[in-house]
Amino acid sequence: MAVVTMRQMLEAGCHFGHQTRRWNPKMKRFIFGERNGVYIIDLEQTMTRVETAYVFARDLVAGGGTILFVGTKKQAQDPVRDWADKSGMPYVNERWLGGMLTNFETISKRVSKMQEYERMVETGEFEAMPKKEALLLSRELVKLQKNLSGISKMTRRPDAVFVLDTLKEHIAVTEANKLGIPVIAVVDTNVDPDVVTFPIPGNDDAIRANDLMCRVIAEAALEGRHMASKKASVAAAQAAAAAVANAAAAVAAVGASVVEPKPIPAPPAAPTPGA
Repeated sequence: MAVVTMRQMLEAGCHFGHQTRRWNPKMKRFIFGERNGVYIIDLEQTMTRVETAYVFARDLVAGGGTILFVGTKKQAQDPVRDWADKSGMPYVNERWLGGMLTNFETISKRVSKMQEYERMVETGEFEAMPKKEALLLSRELVKLQKNLSGISKMTRRPDAVFVLDTLKEHIAVTEANKLGIPVIAVVDTNVDPDVVTFPIPGNDDAIRANDLMCRVIAEAALEGRHMASKKASVAAAQAAAAAVANAAAAVAAVGASVVEPKPIPAPPAAPTPGA
């Protein structure tokens, strides 16, 4: 079964690029033609690229990897958050903070700070503070949650980044490239596809198109998790079977080493009187 169908992509508007005056010549190989001053993307190539990205994402997650979803413009925010949540992946949909990848240790400290503030709210410590101090900390917490809540459970750098609009998210792409982290991205007709490891030619400005591509990567992650879980179950079953076999072998070995007691000879018969 196809990861995504041609009809789904057409209905989502994945084939619409930018106006012909706004294009990147490096995208020429992905362009089917032009209609009313707008480039039309070759969805046959999109189909192939989507399937390649899907397999990569699935296998990455199956091996224990994580994919960071990134999309901060209005048309990307909801799909990124919703599908990342459904697949249990981290995301950034408000603002990319410089150093989120290259200075991950500092970002992690800010996440820890946010989590500490959240703990203080739950335990009522904010209420015990002077009003002015509590107000300042509350405002800081709201700001931290807005920018960092999507990566609150990300304890290490992601193993791949999925991006909607590489122009707007150029800092994220640059940081990933610098660290050698693979980038999966929807590439519209106005971007450079060469900075992306797994480019998916498509419309990155339509909500429905963004939702469709986020769904594809999320489903790849979910399948990868299922594969990992199944593999772990098989390994556990094999380990249990091996343990039982080893125990049985040990019992058999102990049984073989037990020496059968020799029968006690009967005492000699008493002499008959008068014999």
